[in-house]
Amino acid sequence: MSTLSLGLVGVGKIARAQHLPALSAAPDCQLAATADPHASLPGVPAFESLEAMLDHRPEIQAVAICTPTRLRFATARLAIARGRHVLLEKPPGATLSEVEELIALARKQGVTLFTAWHSRFAPGVAAAAEWLAKRTVKHVEIVWKEDVRVWHPGQTWIWQPGGMGVFDPGINALSIATRILPDAFFLREATLQVPSNCQTPIAAELFFVDTRDATIKAQFDFRQTGPQTWDIHVETDAGRLALTRGGACLTVDGETLVDTEEREYAELYAHFAALVRSGQSDVDVSPLRHTADAFLYGHRQTVEPFIDG
Repeated sequence: MSTLSLGLVGVGKIARAQHLPALSAAPDCQLAATADPHASLPGVPAFESLEAMLDHRPEIQAVAICTPTRLRFATARLAIARGRHVLLEKPPGATLSEVEELIALARKQGVTLFTAWHSRFAPGVAAAAEWLAKRTVKHVEIVWKEDVRVWHPGQTWIWQPGGMGVFDPGINALSIATRILPDAFFLREATLQVPSNCQTPIAAELFFVDTRDATIKAQFDFRQTGPQTWDIHVETDAGRLALTRGGACLTVDGETLVDTEEREYAELYAHFAALVRSGQSDVDVSPLRHTADAFLYGHRQTVEPFIDG
């Protein structure tokens, strides 16, 4: 297959910070146009809607959808119905039901659907999964803490229903955990700290148990200042694995196995192009399912209001 002609739907913060740099360096993908009613890019054909973009640029083979979560289902459904391959920025939908419908539609239309959990493409993640596949996991500690004012300044949508609050980054940790841990795990307890003026949590503590009775504890917090923390530590029957800096660094019993700069989105687009070439899809809803379980099963604690700025 020649270079994949791609349309970018949604030209907001994540598209500009991650998708555009990755696309500019991707040998297998070519940015052909954008669709966004409020934003455009210099030198790139711009349209106010996906429908207009596809009408005027029929050569576009695939779309990457970076809209707000509540808009992704309708956008992806239109793209798939018109025979385009679809990359969905995380989370792939506002609900599990939406994603299940997209899976069925993509299969019917014979197009690629890719739920792009970018953190799974961090440098140390694949090696961590390979190492853990040969060990018995005893206990896991996940600590994912960052400053919401740094990463989401003024973005009030994150505090509304569907915005996920601290699970916006926390779902990245869950996407790594579901990739590297060899056995399925299930939520047993959760505490969600929700500011009195918000609908979504600013912090969360989760407790899971896997099918072999290993325990997994996760702490998510949006109130971290100073250095940010994105770490996963795994105790096994044959040593301790640490995946730190969001998956960029992997150590086992203190020995460094991987330590390099992340290229998550570059690898993500390379994988998407390979999926299209092979006529396959890559869809996993497990990180979203664990998030939904936390909202369904978690005990809510009201904490002080969040004031941005």
